[in-house]
Amino acid sequence: MAKTSQPVRRAALLASAVAVLGSLTACGTEQHTETASRQLPATGGTTRCHTSELRASVGRMDPGAGQRNFPVVLTNVSSRTCTLHGYPGAAFTDASGRQLGPDPKRTPEKAATVTLAPGRSAWAGLRYASPEVSGARAATPAALLVTPPDEREQLKVRWTGGEVPVGGNASSVFLTVLAPGSGP
Repeated sequence: MAKTSQPVRRAALLASAVAVLGSLTACGTEQHTETASRQLPATGGTTRCHTSELRASVGRMDPGAGQRNFPVVLTNVSSRTCTLHGYPGAAFTDASGRQLGPDPKRTPEKAATVTLAPGRSAWAGLRYASPEVSGARAATPAALLVTPPDEREQLKVRWTGGEVPVGGNASSVFLTVLAPGSGP
């Protein structure tokens, strides 16, 4: 192995470090660009709503032919205007916090940015076939955990809607994109 002088070794190490940092920065930029394209920027200085600025609730059931439909409502409880874009996350849980059934499936819809002034709401439709009609395995959740778009922290809502499908062929639960208001 050939001996290399200390200054040459340092220069080579520095060049390697700069190359690694440059590639990491490029990856970070690509990831940020991808995130930004999913989360459309709002105009007028408003930014997306954070979980701490929202309250979640579940509206009254609107039954359909063998279907159960509930509006899942997110209300801006902050003193600033903020935006939501896309689908909320949702999961039924038992009293110990264990998730019941799979995550809801997203209905194929085009998402729009919803601007929420203080006190205003947006809603997404949560629907599934009645377990009594579909024959799906059912359970009665204690809560519905709602995760606002692009957030990780969840809001817990007491579930009073009765049994939900948690297994079997007809156990799918569906969720729509957010729309302005508090329900249909």
